[in-house]
Amino acid sequence: MGEPVRLALHHTTGSLRWTPDLIAAQGRQVVLIDCKSRMTSRTSRRHVVERAAVTAHLQLVAWTQLPLYYVFDNLDLLTPHDTLGLGQEGPRTAAGSGTPYLLVPATRASAFDRVFGIPDGLIAA
Repeated sequence: MGEPVRLALHHTTGSLRWTPDLIAAQGRQVVLIDCKSRMTSRTSRRHVVERAAVTAHLQLVAWTQLPLYYVFDNLDLLTPHDTLGLGQEGPRTAAGSGTPYLLVPATRASAFDRVFGIPDGLIAA
C-alpha cells in the first residue's frame, strides 16, 4: 500500500486500517504477517497488540481462511486468537487509535522457527 493510502487509513476506524504488512508463502502454505516493531515491553516482558487490530484480524482470518501471525522484534509469534484469549487489557493511551491494548506475556508466544521451521542454509543457535 502506498504512503498516501496508509496515511488516510490511519484516520479511519475501518478494518482496512489494520491490513497485515506481508503475505508470505512457503510452498503452498500462505500466511498473513503483521509486524509488531517495538511492541514488547522490556520491563514487563509482555507483547502489546491493539484490541481493534485483533478484532479486524479475526474478521480477516474468517474471511480469507488464511492464518495470520503477529511477529515481534525477537521473532516471537502470536495469532489474533492467542492474543484475544491470553491477553489482558492494558491502559488506554493516546498512541495509535486510542483503543485499548491487549498485553500478552512473552512466555506464551511461539518461536518463529517452531512454527515455520529453519530456512535452508541457516543453522539454529
